[in-house]
Amino acid sequence: MTDSSTPAVVVPELTLNNGVTIPQLGFGVFQIPPEETRVAVGQALAAGYRHIDTAAAYRNESGVGAAIAESGLPREDLFITTKLRNGEQSSPRAAFEASRKALGIDWIDLYLIHWPVPSLGLFTQAWKELESLYAQGLVRAIGVSNFLPDHLDELLATSTVVPAVNQIEAHPTFQQRALAQKSRNHGIAVQAYSPLGQGKDLDGGVLTELAQVHGATPAQIVLAWHLGLGNIVIPKTVTPARMAENLAAARIQLSDAELALVSELETGERIGADPAVAAFTQM
Repeated sequence: MTDSSTPAVVVPELTLNNGVTIPQLGFGVFQIPPEETRVAVGQALAAGYRHIDTAAAYRNESGVGAAIAESGLPREDLFITTKLRNGEQSSPRAAFEASRKALGIDWIDLYLIHWPVPSLGLFTQAWKELESLYAQGLVRAIGVSNFLPDHLDELLATSTVVPAVNQIEAHPTFQQRALAQKSRNHGIAVQAYSPLGQGKDLDGGVLTELAQVHGATPAQIVLAWHLGLGNIVIPKTVTPARMAENLAAARIQLSDAELALVSELETGERIGADPAVAAFTQM
């Protein structure tokens, strides 16, 4: 935990393909109960986070909004992401307005299609509506989440705006390197969710050794690895000490050789659902 004598962590920023900048290390609220979200986000903002990632499906946007309002921080200093539920791909504008109202903010910084749900065949249609929201200045950047290469190909074939971000499951044992590279080849930034493998990736001997070298924790090494690869990363915790620890990972710079050592932990084992077949409504 930092104290008043410890310099504030400077979180690096990435510039998206439309010129908008995003803090590379943010705070995720997936699986945080709605009633706990206000407190957790308030603590994260107090710790120094300025990038908060939520989604309509998490049912805690109002908690995020309450924390933003209570923080007293200028809105322009914050980067807020939320996402379109699968079951609302036929009505993105109404869903967007519901999220904006729940968050209590005038604009959203990044709005994502949460899953492609290819069985519905609606994501290209939904994207056109996101392009309209973007053109009207209601959202500063639009993107996708869980889009695999064929989904990106289908979207890019009909889109006017190239997605700014593809938020995907990515951690040392499941890196989706080909998907990440394809995204970057199109100018689409890669954002990693479950960046620590939901804690399952932290037991590797390599991580323990690197943590000892850097005077850090294995979790900090994994987050520094993400940052070193150029990933945007959104770890989640409800523990203030862990919030500060995760944020401090921005101070750690791994060498190319150290990055390669962590990358060797790949096993190809996915934790979450497979976007090729996932079809839940999130409603």
